[in-house]
Amino acid sequence: MNYVQLKDVCVINMGQSPDSNSYNDCGEGLPFFQGNADFGEMYPVTRKWCSSPTKIASENDILISVRAPIGALNYAKESCCIGRGLAALTPNKSKVSPAFIFWLLKSKNEELNSKGTGSTFKAIGRKVLEETLIPNISLGEQIVCAKALEKIYYIMQTCQQQLQKLDDLVKARFVEMFGELHYNRHGFKIVSVEEVCTMVKDGTHQTPQYTTDDIHGFKFLSSKDVMSQKVDWKNIKYISSELHEKLYSTLKPQRDDILMSKNGVNYGVAAVNDSDEVFDIYVSLALLRPKPIINPIYFRCVLNNPDTKEQFDSSIKGIGVPNLHLGEIKKTKILLPPIKLQNQFAAFVHQVDKSKVAVQKSLDEAQLLFDSLMQQYFG
Repeated sequence: MNYVQLKDVCVINMGQSPDSNSYNDCGEGLPFFQGNADFGEMYPVTRKWCSSPTKIASENDILISVRAPIGALNYAKESCCIGRGLAALTPNKSKVSPAFIFWLLKSKNEELNSKGTGSTFKAIGRKVLEETLIPNISLGEQIVCAKALEKIYYIMQTCQQQLQKLDDLVKARFVEMFGELHYNRHGFKIVSVEEVCTMVKDGTHQTPQYTTDDIHGFKFLSSKDVMSQKVDWKNIKYISSELHEKLYSTLKPQRDDILMSKNGVNYGVAAVNDSDEVFDIYVSLALLRPKPIINPIYFRCVLNNPDTKEQFDSSIKGIGVPNLHLGEIKKTKILLPPIKLQNQFAAFVHQVDKSKVAVQKSLDEAQLLFDSLMQQYFG
């Protein structure tokens, strides 16, 4: 296949920071976007304006982040000022489809990041963008490719929105049935986490030697594996059988245990172990074994509740990577409704989860097709 360079089909406008005195939040001047932090799903979110812009992107330009994280993309929905974290691309519509360029650059995210330089924050300059290779195919072919990708992307977005609505439904039901800890309008008993657990422990404090042998090795979970309030068994690491035996002799995770992230950006996120998998855990996870007085599903939801998160936030001290200590987790206060009410809520969550499984299946299938087409079109 023949290729042309991005500079042959697009005008490339590198951003530049304007005088900070021209920034404002009262709508004076043009919307001002400094970098990836201002990006939405497809269009940036206006938070600041600039009365004396230095570099301006036009409506429908492709905006690309050129500083870490490199490669994020949005469309400009109107004329706007761009800071040095962005570049604006104006495709020559007689040569290329703007949508084709957008999806092509999406596919090159890893490549662009690999070309970033800088000791603190990686960044790419004009030359990297200019020399990015574009398949030299007909405009008609480009439009067909872009439309196919956009159609599947829309399906994926719809699925993600449905999943969010189902999550919101569970949160609303929780508040309806149990209220808030601060007000406790139903007069439920308030207890500490320690009071409803037979065990609160964390995983090994030693960084293990991992193995690539997923046949004879044993699964090893850390905080990254519970980021979405469920155990994610994809991309997990493995340890040797010898190390597993040593760790398993001191802590044996069981079905219905709660696994909670203790540190990092997702500290306090909790998931129920709903499988009979044999695995071990790292120190970044706490294992909470619930007593019969608390339903595991209710326990997971109350731990992920804003009232609980507020307590966790107040216990984080100092700077650096946030870290929850077991002592803080144990003394965290939660509502303990009658078990009958907890079970009713858990049954509701179970029904919602059935719907989520169906939607997730559609999302996974769409993602697989999307990835396949990206590979087919862009290699």
